[in-house]
Amino acid sequence: MDIKEIQSLIRFVAKSGASEVKLETEDIKITIRTGATGGSPETTFVQQIPMAQPMAQPVMPAAPSEAAAASEKPAAEADEDSKYITIKSPIIGTFYRKPSPDKPAFVEVGANISKGDVLCVIEAMKLFNDIESEVSGKIVKVLVEDSSPVEFDQPLFLVDPS
Repeated sequence: MDIKEIQSLIRFVAKSGASEVKLETEDIKITIRTGATGGSPETTFVQQIPMAQPMAQPVMPAAPSEAAAASEKPAAEADEDSKYITIKSPIIGTFYRKPSPDKPAFVEVGANISKGDVLCVIEAMKLFNDIESEVSGKIVKVLVEDSSPVEFDQPLFLVDPS
């Protein structure tokens, strides 16, 4: 709220005949008292309210066996994924697995691909860009949901080169 808005609010309250008005928003707190009560003349208080940081929710520690299993799973998954080639997004946009809604997906899990095959389409600024494979192999995993936004260098597919 800028000073002009505050001044127009003061004029409005004075004309309305109200003796006191309080206005609170997330970042500002204003109290306007007019001389209508017969006391002192028009008074304005502007107080900045500090922005409160959201408090972190306390996290209950998991049982040791659950924590150990949870930490082993990503490590094992990372070891398995390290033997695969990751195909990443070359641009920012919206990821589509199909050339159009009524057509089948370019590639499915288990499909064999060769260098130059179109794997998906990424729409950026109303332009549809074919994303071609730079490797030959077999699609092991599709890492992005259809019609979802993707970032630059975001992993899209895992390919087994063997």
